[in-house]
Amino acid sequence: MYRLSQIANGLRHPNLILREVNRYYFLCLYTRQFNAAGLDVFAEDWDNLIILDACRHDAFESESTLPGTLEARESRASETVGFLKANLSGRDLRDTVYVTSNPQLYRFRDEIDANLHDVINVWQDEGWDDTLGTVRPETTTEHAIEASEQYPNKRIVVHYIQPHYPFLETDVDFDKGHLEIDDPGEPNLWYKKMWGELPVSGDTLWQLYMDNLRQTLPHVESLLDSLRGKSVVTSDHGNMFGERSFPIPIQEWGHPHSTFTEELVKVPWLVVSDGDRRNIVAGDSQTHRDADVDVEERLRNLGYAR
Repeated sequence: MYRLSQIANGLRHPNLILREVNRYYFLCLYTRQFNAAGLDVFAEDWDNLIILDACRHDAFESESTLPGTLEARESRASETVGFLKANLSGRDLRDTVYVTSNPQLYRFRDEIDANLHDVINVWQDEGWDDTLGTVRPETTTEHAIEASEQYPNKRIVVHYIQPHYPFLETDVDFDKGHLEIDDPGEPNLWYKKMWGELPVSGDTLWQLYMDNLRQTLPHVESLLDSLRGKSVVTSDHGNMFGERSFPIPIQEWGHPHSTFTEELVKVPWLVVSDGDRRNIVAGDSQTHRDADVDVEERLRNLGYAR
């Protein structure tokens, strides 16, 4: 069912209705709520899984100088919540610790119901940068190194929020205007761009996105230098910058859910081996700790709420 606000938005912006038609096409094509051709990441062989949020394969291939063997894989989803549900839902992952700068795992924890050994929510008070409205990549790296030392016999997942906006060290502020807006229905920059309300070129948005990736990769390299075993660097999904969707060829921006275009599901899969493999063993599942911050506000800062 659609909310009244969504129906009103559709009437004001008809391309949202066309976006919904495209979504139903992909869902009917794959007969599931996720991309059935996508990779089951927890069935793969790794000790450390490093996720760069919204990182396209072509962007990573262009900018990364990280060691290892790079391949292209398909994600099961076109946005983070879909990725989490498609890969974690109902699974026994007591051999895994999830270090995340994205609040979506916490927000949907009951629905996903993954039995993880521990979850480290970097986006809470100690990891959050109020000025940028996000978690800096170096902060994610610090928490990930601490987790790998605390849990030497567990698989470690590290979920960076970059290259997903807000943008890091730039002279633009249009990506952070929502930080001072109290209205939870304020659209994020991708909606504004799709509706013709953001006077910023697609090339500029692409360059800012690439700058976010460039500023993040050195911190990923520092993390890889500190980890033992077999590591994989990948992404939960990609991002669109005005490319045409399918089957109705509307221009798309951002990463709408259940839209399995190449730009949204083709992700990097960089395999890096460093020394002996870790001896991975399952442990008890930690009790969920309640967040001591406003989770919806964090998500709004990251552009998720609209």
